[in-house]
Amino acid sequence: MYRYFIYLSFDGRAYHGWQIQPNGITVEEALEKALSTLLHTPIDVTGAGRTDAGVNARLMVAHFDLQEPLELPLDCHQLAYRLNKMLPRDISVSQILPVPSDLHARFSAKRRTYHYYIHTRKDPFRRAYSHEIHYALDFDQMNAAAQMLVGTRDFQCFCKAGSDVKTTVCDLYEARWDHLDGEAWCFTISANRFLRNMVRSIVGTLVDVGRGRYTVGQFRDIVASRDLSRSSAGAPAQGLFLSDVVYPPGVFRRGGGSGLFDGNEKSGMRWDK
Repeated sequence: MYRYFIYLSFDGRAYHGWQIQPNGITVEEALEKALSTLLHTPIDVTGAGRTDAGVNARLMVAHFDLQEPLELPLDCHQLAYRLNKMLPRDISVSQILPVPSDLHARFSAKRRTYHYYIHTRKDPFRRAYSHEIHYALDFDQMNAAAQMLVGTRDFQCFCKAGSDVKTTVCDLYEARWDHLDGEAWCFTISANRFLRNMVRSIVGTLVDVGRGRYTVGQFRDIVASRDLSRSSAGAPAQGLFLSDVVYPPGVFRRGGGSGLFDGNEKSGMRWDK
C-alpha cells in the first residue's frame, strides 16, 4: 500500500464542513471525487480534523491510499496540478507527498492551531471571514480568562452535546487574543486535539467575558464545571480558520517526485523540532 499526504486550503462558506454528509456538499466529498476521477479508482480521504459547516482552512492535511499507482513513482507535482484544475476555485492543493503507510493524517498529528477573527466596527470587507461585533470588549480580561485554558484539562463544557468521543481531555498549549489593526483582533489557540465546536464555544464565552457578562473567576468556574449549559453559544463559523497541523519529526520520506525538500520551510509542511 502506498500512502500520500495532501496539503490543501479551502474557503468553507459553500460547504457543510469537511466530512461527507447526506445533506450537502463537503470538502472531503469534492476532494474524493476529483482524486477518484484522476486516478481511475475509488479514493477515500482522511483529514487531520473535521471542520464544521462554514469553517475555513488555511492548512488542512489529509491522506489517501493507493494499492498500486499506475506509474511508480507517482508524479505528485502533476497530480497536484491536475487536482487544482479540477477542484472548485474555493479549494486549493499546495502539495502532495508520499509518506510511510503507518502515518495517519488525523491520529499522527501532534498539534493543531486555529485562528478566530473578530472586528468591532462595521466593515464590509471583513465580514465574510470575521465575526462583526457591535459592542466594546475588554481584551485584557479576555486574555486573562484565556490563560486559564492552557494545560491538560477536561473541556467538556465546550464540547457539543452528542459528540462521539472517548475523552474530553485535551492538552492546550496556547490561547491568546492579539490586536491586528484598527478594530480587528485575532484569537490563537493550539492543542493536541479539539472537540466538536470547541473553539467556537470558547470564543463565544470569552467574548461574554469581554462584554462583562462573566468575570474571569466565573469563566474559570465554567471550565471547571464540565457543564455545557454554562458556556456561551458558539461564535459564528465564518471567523474560524484551521491554520496549522504539526507532525512528529522525521516522519516524511523523500523521493518519488514528491516535491519534498531538505528544509522544512521549503516544503511547506510542519513538524516538531
